[in-house]
Amino acid sequence: MRALTLLLTITVCNGWLFDHFGERYRETDDVSLWPLPQKYQTTPTAFKLSASSFQIVHAKDSSAGPSCSLLQNAFRRYFSYMFDYVKKHGMNQDKGLDSELSELQVQITSTDPECDGYPSLKTDESYQLLVDQPAAVLKAANVWGALRGLETFSQLVYEDNYGAITINKTDVSDFPRFAHRGILLDSSRHFLPLKVILANLEAMAMNKFNVFHWHIVDDHSFPFLSRTFPDLSQRGAYHPYTHVYTPADVKMVIEFARMRGIRVIAEFDTPGHTQSWGKGQAGLLTSCYSGSTPSGSFGPVNPILNSTYDFMARFFKEVSTVFPDAYIHLGGDEVDFSCWRSNPDIQKFMEQQGFGQDYSKLESYYIQRLLDIVKATNKGYMVWQEVFDNGVKLKADTQIHVWKEKPDYNSEMAQITAAGFHALLSSPWYLNRISYGQDWQGVYKADPQSFNGTAEQKKLVIGGEACLWGEYVDATNLTPRLWPRASAVAERLWSDENVKDVNNAYTRLVKHRCRMLRRGIPAEPLFVGYCPHEYDGL
Repeated sequence: MRALTLLLTITVCNGWLFDHFGERYRETDDVSLWPLPQKYQTTPTAFKLSASSFQIVHAKDSSAGPSCSLLQNAFRRYFSYMFDYVKKHGMNQDKGLDSELSELQVQITSTDPECDGYPSLKTDESYQLLVDQPAAVLKAANVWGALRGLETFSQLVYEDNYGAITINKTDVSDFPRFAHRGILLDSSRHFLPLKVILANLEAMAMNKFNVFHWHIVDDHSFPFLSRTFPDLSQRGAYHPYTHVYTPADVKMVIEFARMRGIRVIAEFDTPGHTQSWGKGQAGLLTSCYSGSTPSGSFGPVNPILNSTYDFMARFFKEVSTVFPDAYIHLGGDEVDFSCWRSNPDIQKFMEQQGFGQDYSKLESYYIQRLLDIVKATNKGYMVWQEVFDNGVKLKADTQIHVWKEKPDYNSEMAQITAAGFHALLSSPWYLNRISYGQDWQGVYKADPQSFNGTAEQKKLVIGGEACLWGEYVDATNLTPRLWPRASAVAERLWSDENVKDVNNAYTRLVKHRCRMLRRGIPAEPLFVGYCPHEYDGL
């Protein structure tokens, strides 16, 4: 177990992080790191940053340089976070501190900085940050760790009483507790405009999330524009032109995410949740029967036809080329067997296969064939927990996604890891479930490793995801419903396991929420209070 090292040099005049509700706002109150770094030491020694002279630069011995567009874009982005508000509001930067910090030097230490690569499950996101004169130094093995360090540096910056941009002498050594820290957004139940998706990717980076789980299609609509099967969106989307994601749109999302160290994992859930698929692909879904005649309605994907697997092979071949991540989420949850039971052809197939009346065996038959198809594309796969629960034969590197409340998620995580599979948790983090009051606290207290198991089992937990399903959210309310509640998940997945103090978290999260407002993210309030720079509105 790693011991949390959190060394804060605190003086009465400095007014550091842990002020109490109702006290007067002090100049360093803007400084509140979220998620909390693994090791962090600061002093009252303060330096001024001037927008006219401060620079973020590549260190001389860095393996990355000006040709690394990912870092160049990040330098501009974080410079704007630190200085744009001051410049926009004409605040005075000339008074106050005499001691000036001239630059932040970013040093990438690995031979390959990965400027043109994509983040992965095995990405090293660690970094070291030393803020001191004559220059602050950020060291990371690759660009992904540098991105996390830039976020931390920007969070250390605050305005003094004269409006001067200031940072204290600080030493940070940091790395994430879990490798998979995700947000699921659902663009099927309500179409999400690109602007909303991109804004939330921006917010994800502010909270050190690194996976965008894109639940892109479902029963309700099929907005993914497939070049191989264009009728899927032409007939399955809410509107074939205004409510679709074109190949260019998808490419934009993937690149925007990559520039922020975020993986994009697409989910195409089958055999259930596929009503929209059937509108553009005749014969794909099972025809339901009422007695001996078709009822005119359709159920899950028809698992007994060779044409089903021919379609899946072609479709997932395309998906594997569109989405560069090493993993695809294949769903596999909530399959309603009633339509399969009603269909005489399926009944006959069940008898031939010796499945009896156990339709979970039929589901497993389908899933197994689908997994073989996806395996042929050289992709790994993630599945919802039902696939494991139903005994489907899985590859050793399968990632099993736990979402159900019953059975208890701790026992499910224990069973999955005992079987040797990687697991990730979402059960306590369904943020579409809302209630009056500070529900973020329950979110904050949940832990993916709280189950009874061996140290080896705990190592198989790769992280988790906060999920925001789309029944009741669209572009009008998605972002404030998600943030800062998702920030609670972010700290649980990044910070040391001993970071559990809800009162301390509240103090920091209130300020982090104010920081997100200042950066243009309309995060909802945690409770009564105010921000020094309130959200300006639409």
